[in-house]
Amino acid sequence: MTDSLINRRIVLANYLEGEPTADHFRIEQVPLRELANGEVLLKATYLSLDPYVRNRMTNAKSYAKGLSIGDVVIGETIAEVIASNNAAFKPGDQVLSWVGWQQYAISDGSDLRLVPYSDVPPSTFLGVLGMPGLTAYAGLVEIGKPQPGETVVVPAASGPVGSAVGQIARIQGARAVGIAGGAAKCKRLIDDYGFDAAVDHRAPDFESQLRDACPNGIDVYFDSVGGHPLTVATSLLNDFSRIPLCGTIADYNLPSPPPGPDRRPSFVRALLTHRVTIRGFIVYDFAHRKPEFEAAMSQWIREKTVAYREDVSAGLDSAPAAFIGMLGGKNDGKVIVRL
Repeated sequence: MTDSLINRRIVLANYLEGEPTADHFRIEQVPLRELANGEVLLKATYLSLDPYVRNRMTNAKSYAKGLSIGDVVIGETIAEVIASNNAAFKPGDQVLSWVGWQQYAISDGSDLRLVPYSDVPPSTFLGVLGMPGLTAYAGLVEIGKPQPGETVVVPAASGPVGSAVGQIARIQGARAVGIAGGAAKCKRLIDDYGFDAAVDHRAPDFESQLRDACPNGIDVYFDSVGGHPLTVATSLLNDFSRIPLCGTIADYNLPSPPPGPDRRPSFVRALLTHRVTIRGFIVYDFAHRKPEFEAAMSQWIREKTVAYREDVSAGLDSAPAAFIGMLGGKNDGKVIVRL
């Protein structure tokens, strides 16, 4: 059966140095082999696009193995089992997998997880109920530890991680201040996600806006961005504040360090003076909290305590443009490709 199928896939054509372009991707069509005993044939239905993939597309050393030229670009997917020689899976099963940027894949089943039955769309297990949601939940609860009445500031707040962080912070009784790019996103933070305040980092008076939004300073700064927002927020950090750090998106596309004054001394001095706890983390550090997270987040979604938004493009060929747009901040919500 499988040898009659042609798999369409997107592979890494060139290593990244600076901003990604269409030239960094190559579309291929290759035949599939027959299934061996214990294997299943998967057809991807939803593909998750995430910022961490950008760092896997370079030959620089990172916390995880990077891609080689010609490798299928990585990404988590929802996939359907369409043929099976594995007793644990049957045709029609929906599974979480790492098919990546391709239409079909063959798996021995060891990397698959059945999509839990839920009254929410399967795609949510790539977003608010998946890795971005767990990043928000575990980073905030384990490292941020917001207390009632404290102020939690979230850059990239309209994205899947940031929007969840702000809403969870409010559930825990804290005050949520979101940072986003543009008036429309800032309005959505308040109207759709319930943030207490929203600040546009593109505004010329961004610094004074953030200061006005945080009259009692910042207790938790949940950072996935780095860059200018972190520089501005540093002057507002309270004593014993906490910084969960899960990304530096502002710097991902920079081919070299940005020009300008070295702000490291003032940043380090603020960390010392205010006895700030800063901890970098990778979501898999908190894999043990996944059952707890899924139970809590599922309930919040059912109760409409947590809202989410998906930015969906159609077809595998749309993935490179959607990925490039996401790194440029053009997305509005969790970026997903519907295959």
